[in-house]
Amino acid sequence: MEKFVNMMIRFLAIDSIEKAGSGHPGLPMGCAPMGHILFDEFMNYNPKNPYWFNRDRFVLSAGHENYVTPGVEVTTGLLGQGVPNAVGLALSEKHLVARFNKPGYDIIDHYTHVILGDGCQMEGITNEACSLAGHWGLGKLIALYDDNHMCSDGDTEVVFTESIEKRFEALGWHVVIVRDGNTGFDKIRAALQEAKAVKDRPTLIKVRTTAGYGMPNKANTTSAHGKVLGSAEVHATRNNHGLKNRTEPGVEWNIKFAEYEKKYENEATEFKSIITGELPPCWEKSLPTFTPESAAMANRNTSQQCLNALAKVLPGLIGGSADLSSSNLSLPETFSDFQETTPQGRNICFGVRTRNGCNMQCPGLIPYCATYLVFTDYMCGAMRMSAMSKAGVIYVTTHDSIAVAGEGPTHQPIEHLASFRSMPNILTIRPADGTETAGAYKLAILNRKRPTILALSRQSVPQIMGTSVEGVERGGYTVSDNSEGNKPEVILFGTGSELGIAVKAADELRKIGKMVRVVSLVCWEVFEEQSEEYKESVLPVAVSARVSVEAGATFGWERYVGVKGKAIEIDRFGASAPAVRLYEEFGVTVEAVVAAAMEVC
Repeated sequence: MEKFVNMMIRFLAIDSIEKAGSGHPGLPMGCAPMGHILFDEFMNYNPKNPYWFNRDRFVLSAGHENYVTPGVEVTTGLLGQGVPNAVGLALSEKHLVARFNKPGYDIIDHYTHVILGDGCQMEGITNEACSLAGHWGLGKLIALYDDNHMCSDGDTEVVFTESIEKRFEALGWHVVIVRDGNTGFDKIRAALQEAKAVKDRPTLIKVRTTAGYGMPNKANTTSAHGKVLGSAEVHATRNNHGLKNRTEPGVEWNIKFAEYEKKYENEATEFKSIITGELPPCWEKSLPTFTPESAAMANRNTSQQCLNALAKVLPGLIGGSADLSSSNLSLPETFSDFQETTPQGRNICFGVRTRNGCNMQCPGLIPYCATYLVFTDYMCGAMRMSAMSKAGVIYVTTHDSIAVAGEGPTHQPIEHLASFRSMPNILTIRPADGTETAGAYKLAILNRKRPTILALSRQSVPQIMGTSVEGVERGGYTVSDNSEGNKPEVILFGTGSELGIAVKAADELRKIGKMVRVVSLVCWEVFEEQSEEYKESVLPVAVSARVSVEAGATFGWERYVGVKGKAIEIDRFGASAPAVRLYEEFGVTVEAVVAAAMEVC
């Protein structure tokens, strides 16, 4: 029966690939026994209720598709991406165990399993994530490595000869080797049993398989790795290959949790609010408020105030920085570190592992991670995947412009805002002052089905008259206007630290009698979701005299300034100099905005 079931799994994969006309048949032909034994005998899940909270988690890192498949938490695009996702899932479990389990009430008790391949192992992101998993002692993380020695260009021996066993042992993992993963069912069982017996560290099960096992002509070739087999090979493969009952998972857990609720009422209430995503009443009132008379400060500092406030009222908030917390100001004062011996801590110390800082999405929690905006170049794959997966991660990015000054062009983002604004299902918010920063956090917390990027200034900025949290929630709004009847002579746009430049330019223009409207386009994505009536009230079509100012690439601003408008932006890399000098050299000044406005109106 076991051989028959695995054969059915293999041919279900082959048939679906043949029908689709594309796919990777090699992995399912080799991994079928792993998947079958794992799901049939070891994983705790309920097909009738696939999103039951205490289910075991499964991540397919060695996959490419994005089908929503109950029972599969993540199927990733870029190879290696699923490994840090799995580490994040295991981290979440360990953290919640430390906070909510009580003697006799292990209401959180699940494993995370991930299947990864040779390509995943070659990617550096896997090593970063596995280093953290070993450091944190994530004993409920089990990785099954499909060791088939085959990639798109052929045998991995040409490019990949290191000892995986020694590498993972050095990273603090327990390693088990299965030398025949094609038919060694009992060996796979024994390996999984051994892995579950190890509690103090994660386990890698290295399973030697054959890519396209059982294919008479294409097994262990690149054709098996990632190409459609064709009807002849499918037929030949068919010729070549000549359920136990169990209590429905979740029933006992529901009974135990009902008892837990009675005995630990406060903890149960907090736990349910975390896993359901329910926000406490009036949580947004905890956010700091600012007035035009408030002291000027960097938006990374106002972000710190927001995080400090939210940490006290949102029990699900958890996150950290890639070795930059003192610069990103992303460590709430009430947070302790998440470590192997203190898993209840809510500050995750990633070290210099920027890519993993945003890969570790913790389900049921509100995860954030912090780095410099320019360092998101390392993170784009994960950020794109979070947008695709509708994961509400908050990316706190500081040092958002050339104003980082002396650190030079390597640390000065130029094209980044334009790039993220073009990415589907992700909010890019660049607040101008403390009020807009508070509004940005409110918008990010409310958007649980899409990630948010907060682009924050390193340098101090003034608190601006007319900014509002409500305006941020609409993505764009009028900050000031001395015209009547929705008929300004010119509209000035700004975001972030350059909104203050637009405001000062408007003051100068008004001194000479111009009717000027200043608009904050703090989040383009949300502004575009507003009604046509609202957008017309902010940006009347009849007004073609428009000037934008932002210390970033021009790309994208043509949508708003139009063919007759002007964009005061930066379309080349920065330089090392004091911020004031840089703004002057690049022409991002009040005088430049005034001159452009006079030219277009």
